[in-house]
Amino acid sequence: MPLIIGGQVVQTPTSDDLPAYVPAPRERIESDLRRPQAVYVDPIGREWPLTEPALGWATIDQVGGLGAVEVEMTTDAHPRGGARVRHIQPQARVINWPLLVFGQTHTEFIERWRALVRAFTMTRRLGPGRLRVSRPDGSSREILVTYQGGLNGEAGQGFTHDTAVVSLYCEDPYWRATEQLVTRYSFATLRPFLRPFPSLSSGRVLGEVEIVNPGEAEAWPTWTIIGPATGLVATNYTTGQSFTLSYSLAAGQTITVTTDPPTVRGPSGEVLTWALNWPGAVLWGLEPGLNDVNFSVPGAGPGSAVDLAYVPRYETA
Repeated sequence: MPLIIGGQVVQTPTSDDLPAYVPAPRERIESDLRRPQAVYVDPIGREWPLTEPALGWATIDQVGGLGAVEVEMTTDAHPRGGARVRHIQPQARVINWPLLVFGQTHTEFIERWRALVRAFTMTRRLGPGRLRVSRPDGSSREILVTYQGGLNGEAGQGFTHDTAVVSLYCEDPYWRATEQLVTRYSFATLRPFLRPFPSLSSGRVLGEVEIVNPGEAEAWPTWTIIGPATGLVATNYTTGQSFTLSYSLAAGQTITVTTDPPTVRGPSGEVLTWALNWPGAVLWGLEPGLNDVNFSVPGAGPGSAVDLAYVPRYETA
């Protein structure tokens, strides 16, 4: 899905045109703020706004690759004609982001160009960065990106301006919320209501719960089990999947279970993957919408809790 980001199409400048690329009049800036805004966050956390020409670079023309996830289908021929879909596999996506980089002098231009090149290419060494798109309604979504190519420079340019179509490879093709959702399910001692006076347990009580995934794709949660406990049995009745973890925790000790990639870490960071009930264990995800889930924590007592954290994922930016 192409996305028009800027307030106008930016034409390739000549050295005589560069004064026209100073910050726009106030009314133009206010108009642009009602349009989508984009920021690239490099692997060390620095933010690089891509839709603010006052910084010396601007998004031009149209951005490509922000739409629905592409899939590959495995099919079997149907004896009566046509085919049946046996498997659907989401494919990695590539986002193409056209940029114009410019400066009043060659020194100013080349400093900006080199800074952007470093910001994108460091993903090859330090892991992916993040591309974040914010809408005028205040909502934002982001995606993990690795620089693939495009910052080569155009023939006949490179003195006070240059253009590039930055190609960003996304291993996970789904966009995600910029903040994770975290819920704590805690142990509570049940006692008769109104005896000796009304009381409610703080937080959610371990047991059967409903978890709503507001995203459009499966979300992969991270679990933190807080002792005392001798294990965890986690079942998602919506998908029919479950796993059992058998390991004793003293009060205050924790185990962290991640589902993507599947990992279990103990109180000192030791690997505890062996403590799962293989081969039947499935470190399940949360389907879009309502999930009926049950937590059973053997050996639970005061202070026992399970923290469930996940990031909703979406088809489009």
